[in-house]
Amino acid sequence: MSGNNMPQPDQDYAHLLAEVKNRVREAQYVALKAVNAQLVGLYWDIGRMIVERQANAEHGTAIAEKLAGDLRAEFPGINGFSRRNVFYMREFYLLYRDDHRVQPLVAQIGWTHNLVIFQRCKDPLEREFYIRMTCKFGWSKNVLIHQIENQSYEKSLVGQNNFDQALSSELQGLAKLAVRDEYTFDFLELGENHSERELERALMGRIEDFLRAMGGMFTFMGSQYRLEVDGKEFFIDLLLFHRRLRCLVAIELKVGEFQPEFVGKMQFYLTALDRQVREDDENLSIGIILCKEKSRTIVEYALHDARKPIGVATYEITKTLPKELIGQLPQPEEIVALLEGIEMP
Repeated sequence: MSGNNMPQPDQDYAHLLAEVKNRVREAQYVALKAVNAQLVGLYWDIGRMIVERQANAEHGTAIAEKLAGDLRAEFPGINGFSRRNVFYMREFYLLYRDDHRVQPLVAQIGWTHNLVIFQRCKDPLEREFYIRMTCKFGWSKNVLIHQIENQSYEKSLVGQNNFDQALSSELQGLAKLAVRDEYTFDFLELGENHSERELERALMGRIEDFLRAMGGMFTFMGSQYRLEVDGKEFFIDLLLFHRRLRCLVAIELKVGEFQPEFVGKMQFYLTALDRQVREDDENLSIGIILCKEKSRTIVEYALHDARKPIGVATYEITKTLPKELIGQLPQPEEIVALLEGIEMP
């Protein structure tokens, strides 16, 4: 049989298959969000009905237990009607019934996410922060738990950056919440004395853990990312891309204390990225200078007149939670303004 008579593969089929797969995934995502909203709405209504009929806490617990048993008997094929879960429905409604800022948001995240937040977070603004961030960044349950355990709320709100002067008003709030004051790399097996190269290699060896620790919305672009300017080579330690901010993020690793001259070097890298690498539909590149230690006053002075958007953060390789950050948080009205400035997807 002549080779010319063999059926030719459809060159467009691969593209067709890719488009159909994307469309199916989009439909699955929309359907999942709709189902989730209905489920959370159902649990909200059950909690409301329990509270309306039995406001007394002791009686409320008793009726939740009885109702759970009757619902399981009536709907044996439906999960979610355990005594504990029905009790949580009641607590869920009580927690948010008067919180009109947060109440519309809870249906945008999964029930298990809601449980994690209201069980682990006691402060209303802290709960709102994690609800909004889960909506915005699509955090999985495990990523959400990781963020709470590592005090992302506190570390985001006290972050040192110049985003107010270097970014558009539409991006300032999101960038502040995406770049934290401290990162915990407790998955690394490094001693206290390590070089920048050793730190970089260790992070690259655990790249998924690293991206999760950074916040879960970063994709990896490269390490020792090469730039050429006027015939000379320059290398950025790590280059990431933030999917929500839609921008390149350059990271410089420093195992010592922050020095003011780090800012000038980062501004150079960001200028080169914006001129040579950034796509037309992407936002301005952002820099993160990641140090072992920093003086907050020196960082403030160094960033004061910097024109490129830069954040300065520290890192820990052991999970030591800096509870002293709580005393440095902005005033509640400032936190509210920041959270309200975050556009929801």
